Amino acid sequence: MNRIDNTFKRLKAENKKAFIPYIMAGDPDLEKTKEHIMTLEECGADIIELGVPFSDPLADGPTIQRAAERALKAGVTLKKIIPFVKRIRSHTQAPIVLMTYYNSVFKYGEASFIKDAVDAGIDGAIIPDLPPEEAESFIELSRAADFSTVFLVAPTSTKERIKKVVDACSGFLYYVSITGITGARLSLDERFKRHISLVKKSADMPVAVGFGVSTPEDAGMITRLADGVIVGSAIVKKFYEHPAGAKEFIRKLREAIR
Repeated sequence: MNRIDNTFKRLKAENKKAFIPYIMAGDPDLEKTKEHIMTLEECGADIIELGVPFSDPLADGPTIQRAAERALKAGVTLKKIIPFVKRIRSHTQAPIVLMTYYNSVFKYGEASFIKDAVDAGIDGAIIPDLPPEEAESFIELSRAADFSTVFLVAPTSTKERIKKVVDACSGFLYYVSITGITGARLSLDERFKRHISLVKKSADMPVAVGFGVSTPEDAGMITRLADGVIVGSAIVKKFYEHPAGAKEFIRKLREAIR
């Protein structure tokens, strides 16, 4: 049982929901990323999602794309992020999940990536462009190393698809709240509520919702439907454009997620 499992177990015992903020590693550099991680943990983050910059993203909206461009310009890569996490592990014990794309993992080598990530204290990975049907070896290697594999379901996912994703997942299930990119507008209609209820009944693990959650009010609404709330673009934007107000904003998000 790794840090992610232990965190959700603790939160369930305390009748609380998980706050899962996302930031881009290397935006604008790794030293500032360390400061951001410390701020997130200080403000009550339960799990931290750390983005790996990539030049051709699949799911990222403009805010996170620009963050990735800044990180790439600073020379930050997956090969630098893993030892970076290892260095900061003496300062933080918050679970860290890498959000990356398969091209980077493939180039690194699946087995080497998982081994090095676990050795560095990274707890799992989200790879949006690696579907469960093509992830058999990655899942097998990850489970042997107690490394969480977080896969995504969407409002359009069928019962059959949900089951396939649930079977591939460990740690938690990532529910994409919109059929679009990160940073798009959130809409919680009755169809959405029925579908996430179906997903929760099908999953024997925590379900966290992301994409489109940009305000404490959004986060509060999601809290009533899921086990965790993922906030990315709004935090990335706040850190970059209004850093003086970032801590207060993150604390308000934490307060809304109960």
